[in-house]
Amino acid sequence: MCTLAIVLLIFPGSPLDSLWALNPDARVAFQSLGKAATWLMFVVGAGCAFAAIGLWRRSLLNAVLRHDYRALIGLPVGGAMIFYLARYKTADSSSSR
Repeated sequence: MCTLAIVLLIFPGSPLDSLWALNPDARVAFQSLGKAATWLMFVVGAGCAFAAIGLWRRSLLNAVLRHDYRALIGLPVGGAMIFYLARYKTADSSSSR
């Protein structure tokens, strides 16, 4: 998705621009950032790729079996992110209760 967003930002007006209809607010937000949006998406994509590679190599299992606890640094970071995102209620979730 990061690659697709980067392509859409680098080549505005292409036939792929119709994909922005899925999230038009994202288009406005990214375009307001200018060229920084492309770099931001590149950094996010690279981070996701490195995380996927780390998970693929079973670093969590290595941390437990080999007592290499440096691999666990992402757990509190991920937990904090989930906590931050979960504490806000959207209009849809509050109206369904």
